[in-house]
Amino acid sequence: MLSLLLETKHHHNMAFVAFSFFFLLLSLHASSSEAGSIGINYGRIADNLPTPSKVVELLKAQGFNRVKLYDTDATVLTALANSGIKVTVAMPNELLSSAAADQSYTDTWIQSNILNHYPATEIEAIAVGNEVFVDPKNTTNYLVPAMKNVHASLQKQNLDKQILISSPIALSALQSSYPTSTGSFKTELVEPVIKPMLEFLSQTGSYLMVNAYPFFAYAANSDTISLDYALFKQNPGVIDSGNHLKYDNLLDAQIDAVNAAMSALQYDDVKITVSETGWPSLGDSNEIGAGQDNAASYNGNLVKRVLNGSGTPLRPKDPLNVFLFALFNENQKTGPTSEKNYGLFYPSEKKVYDIPLTMSETNKSLTPIAESPVESAQAPVAGVGRSKVPVSGGDVSVVENKGQTWCVANGGYSEEKLKHALDYACGEGGADCAPIQPGATCYNPNTLEAHASFAFNSYYQKKSRGGGTCDFGGAAYVVTQAPRYGKCDFPTGY
Repeated sequence: MLSLLLETKHHHNMAFVAFSFFFLLLSLHASSSEAGSIGINYGRIADNLPTPSKVVELLKAQGFNRVKLYDTDATVLTALANSGIKVTVAMPNELLSSAAADQSYTDTWIQSNILNHYPATEIEAIAVGNEVFVDPKNTTNYLVPAMKNVHASLQKQNLDKQILISSPIALSALQSSYPTSTGSFKTELVEPVIKPMLEFLSQTGSYLMVNAYPFFAYAANSDTISLDYALFKQNPGVIDSGNHLKYDNLLDAQIDAVNAAMSALQYDDVKITVSETGWPSLGDSNEIGAGQDNAASYNGNLVKRVLNGSGTPLRPKDPLNVFLFALFNENQKTGPTSEKNYGLFYPSEKKVYDIPLTMSETNKSLTPIAESPVESAQAPVAGVGRSKVPVSGGDVSVVENKGQTWCVANGGYSEEKLKHALDYACGEGGADCAPIQPGATCYNPNTLEAHASFAFNSYYQKKSRGGGTCDFGGAAYVVTQAPRYGKCDFPTGY
């Protein structure tokens, strides 16, 4: 059965009307408010974005007082100084091996990237790595040692209470997610990294960051998942057959699958922050559900969901703390068209769509704003993306048995990295690559993208299309229409 957290929608590395009053009410830290908090991910994979100082003005004008970054760019951190905006920064995956090996490295990193800006820039958390478990460079073993060294370096500066350490995980870290009550982490991750990480989070009073995308679940399983269920709209809901709790939206079910997985390991004290979630306003023809109306519904209804202050069915007393993905559409992101179109704003700072300001307005229609010809021109490009794995709030075994999803290469990915991923799939990954050898049935067309797509799909199908098995560090993504290269048919199962 496909994992409920079929997300992984990796990333590696993700329009509001006058949000001021609304988000000032929302954006209080969870420890000081019964309601949850709304923050925003500020990604910068684009060549047309406003300057960081302009971005800070936009954040303040819209009432955002929490922002999450994907690095520690000095220009951005300087712009955020004395803004009143709390900041989560990130240590990229490529630094984890150095951070894990030598605490003097993290001492220097903290000095350069944190102390040079804090406290004028209100850094509240450090995300050590991002979706590390699906990193093809195998950085998993470095994660917890790196987190501990960063924490120890903060302790030296007496900042370990002020600045928390966590690491965003993708939903593909789950072995089981449906029913929600059966949520469990992948067996191979539990002892080496999950339990040590949760122990660290528990001891330091931190939280687990989770990237959750109901969009990917719906896009891959639209015949079994209700769109209303994915968009927080009125629907019959789903009753968990294990604990008999009722879920009326997919995001709650995804979060509680992670909560159940933590409970199974006896870490009920660790809370969750949704470090990424969103819905694209534009997608390719096979990206079912992508569009402005649905994006406005998802984010607008999510804001209402967070505002009401209630937790999930499994943890009703824990408010939801969420970082929306993302602030801007990013024109240099690779991957399917959706990857470029998660923004609430165009780079011109024009809103992509309006969502409600106040609780009274949440019952009104959510209106897309017409795009200008320049802003809407987003040609489909293959490349890096959030991990596209199906997540479901219902039983999707029928979809799985039908074999209605395939894995293909992101053609826009660098040739070197694509070849590396292909070598892994055909080697250690155990994909059936005989058909793409010279003279074999799928050798033609003799292109790297075609060969990689065949190998990635073979691996994906052999792994029963499990969460995270079509990613390869962003080199691949799931499609719902059967791919074809030349006369080569792609298998749907083994």
